[in-house]
Amino acid sequence: MKILGIETSCDETAAAVVLRDNDGRGEILSNIVLSQIEEHAAFGGVVPEIAARAHLLALDNVVQAALDDSITALDDIDAIAVTAGPGLIGGVMVGLMTAKALSATTGKPLIAINHLEGHALTPRLTDQVEFPYLLLLVSGGHTQLLEVRGLGDYKRLATTIDDALGEAFDKTAKLLSLPYPGGPSVEKAAQAGDETRFQFPRPLKGQDRLDFSFSGLKTAVRQEATKLQPLSDKDIADICASFQKAVCDVLQDRIERIMRAENNGPAAIKSLVVAGGVAANQQIRTVLQSCAKEGGWDFFAPPLALCTDNAAMIAWAGAEHFSRGHTDGLDVAARPRWPLDETSPAQVGFGKRGTKV
Repeated sequence: MKILGIETSCDETAAAVVLRDNDGRGEILSNIVLSQIEEHAAFGGVVPEIAARAHLLALDNVVQAALDDSITALDDIDAIAVTAGPGLIGGVMVGLMTAKALSATTGKPLIAINHLEGHALTPRLTDQVEFPYLLLLVSGGHTQLLEVRGLGDYKRLATTIDDALGEAFDKTAKLLSLPYPGGPSVEKAAQAGDETRFQFPRPLKGQDRLDFSFSGLKTAVRQEATKLQPLSDKDIADICASFQKAVCDVLQDRIERIMRAENNGPAAIKSLVVAGGVAANQQIRTVLQSCAKEGGWDFFAPPLALCTDNAAMIAWAGAEHFSRGHTDGLDVAARPRWPLDETSPAQVGFGKRGTKV
């Protein structure tokens, strides 16, 4: 089957065509991603209204480019998969309404996809990873550890109680006057830095609870940067390297705790997967790969082009659902919030009296 995928949840306008063969293997026939970095750079972050307008102006051409690159006519598409959430609601609505229009005019089935599920299923597209597996999902809006048990079957083990990891990278970059997007800028600066110069906190490290917290780390970075004003290039590099090392230590602590529990249990899970925009960070990938190797697990990380938001992952998730007969009606709604594990309570924050739900 050939699936057209559309993704507009944040600041990339994307469309792709993915082929799923009879053996369940996937092939990316085209994957067009139009970034909005220039539109948002002056603001140091994504402006929702600007993002929605940019999607509206670009999406038709991006979809046509994906069809042209794959040498596929719209009539040859078997179904249309589209991100229906979570994300910036204006952008999500642009993509969803476009997909609905295409579905209505061509008669092709519509499949509404959870953006997070697109990330979660990417290793099945690239590496044919079998269920179940442990997923670390790290992006600008999400930081979660999940058991991926099967299609549509996800159990959240941990989440962030404040900032997402990608958000912490972006805010650190903005604090240090590094270019947007912040994650790659911090990583690049860290390569020339001394990771031992600043002893930043490792929030929740060593505690039994598996959740993440990055607001205290971000505050510690601000305090050190304020003390050192004006910052030299070496100061910035050392802060970035020390910040990144603290992040890696926290991720390693959480992963190792879960792996020990799994190794002492039924041992059903033996694969560690990292996905999401922050999964492009090489130091984080190296640390996680080392954790997996020491625990006797397999490690999988998507190619860098499939870590950030893209439509190939949406098309593939659509193919997985369509192969099982799952489709949606034209009345499906856009969702700004859409957890993968809808049975787990929301984590809003952590105060003196415990987690606020």
